[in-house]
Amino acid sequence: MIVGATATGKTGLSIDLAERIGGAQIISADSRQIYRGMDIGTAKVTAADRKRVPHHGLDLVDPDEQFTAADYQRAAFDALMTIEADGGVALLVGGTGLYVRTVARGVPLADTGRDPSFRARLELRLAGEGLESLARELQSRAPAVAATTDLANSRRVVRALERVSVTGDRPPPAPRGYPARSVWIGLTLDPSENARRIDERARAQFEAGLLEEARALRERFDPALPAFSATGYREAFDVLDGNASLDEGIARDAARTRQLARRQRTWFRAEPGINWLDATSPTLVDDALAVAETILPR
Repeated sequence: MIVGATATGKTGLSIDLAERIGGAQIISADSRQIYRGMDIGTAKVTAADRKRVPHHGLDLVDPDEQFTAADYQRAAFDALMTIEADGGVALLVGGTGLYVRTVARGVPLADTGRDPSFRARLELRLAGEGLESLARELQSRAPAVAATTDLANSRRVVRALERVSVTGDRPPPAPRGYPARSVWIGLTLDPSENARRIDERARAQFEAGLLEEARALRERFDPALPAFSATGYREAFDVLDGNASLDEGIARDAARTRQLARRQRTWFRAEPGINWLDATSPTLVDDALAVAETILPR
């Protein structure tokens, strides 16, 4: 796993490291690079770099298709099986912390029992009847689930009843992380340097045709789609609509990306077991290779 905030150099390191290892393939862990046609604004790896190293996890769905973390987990596991069958090494690379965690650590996503309308009714009942009534219902309907639920916690009781309505009286699935050897590499970068790189990249993306990409996407899809909440696209739409100048759009894009980077730093600081490397080190690839070699076959 190669992780860290956006614009710290994960993509470049992953390609260089894959070539040094030999037989390695890359799986993107970016929740926006899954969308077809969203290339410039998501800093998707170029076609030339895909020729250098095989990539997975890119261009999986159109922007108007639903895609959940559970969908990503399945796609990533499929890619891992393919890479394993090829006798290769996988590099899981990206800044979407949940995506990385679902694969590396295992998160029970595929069968969690969601029913938003039923949950809304439970919330109303909780307000009207109180927690004790719902807890008794859970004990009656699903004693096995009730036995592992904190019945004094209203949020957990409501969630348990919701899950039981979908999956019955059985506990949620156990976490299922990738069972082979793995190691985490994280890239650190001074926040001021990270901000400078983000500003530079935002301008470069607009200069590389982000407005044209956004215009083409808007001709095919509703601009209000959640996919277009990715940094850069709302700002590009504002410029296209005359609601912002080019410089204003670039500045807003950079500001929102800096906020994203702060959230990513917070997420990965809480992730245990990461081998942190200085993204500006002249020996970065060698340092990353030394970490990777701790799990590679001898």
